[in-house]
Amino acid sequence: MRTILVVLFAAVSLTFFHTGVAWAQGYSPKQEVKLLKARQKAERKALKLKQKYTKQSWKNQNVSKAVRTQMKHQMQREERELREKQKDERQDLKDQQRMLKEHQRSYGL
Repeated sequence: MRTILVVLFAAVSLTFFHTGVAWAQGYSPKQEVKLLKARQKAERKALKLKQKYTKQSWKNQNVSKAVRTQMKHQMQREERELREKQKDERQDLKDQQRMLKEHQRSYGL
């Protein structure tokens, strides 16, 4: 739980830092979306690898069916949580870009 909060805090703070830097360098919404998608793809790949190695470790151990089922459900929960988190990040980015565009229109930037 702690690591999730730390990662979430780091992602949010990097997003705000990146937005501040973007103003100085010339903001590119397409580039930001591309970076987000690349990061999310890497997260999904890392989760898949983690699950693959977890399943492989079951073969080397005597794990009961109940424990195996419990671990399988835990992995499914992790996948769902990751999917929801990434969906929220994409929506937050869209909202942020929409607000930025509206701000630029209102101030004629």
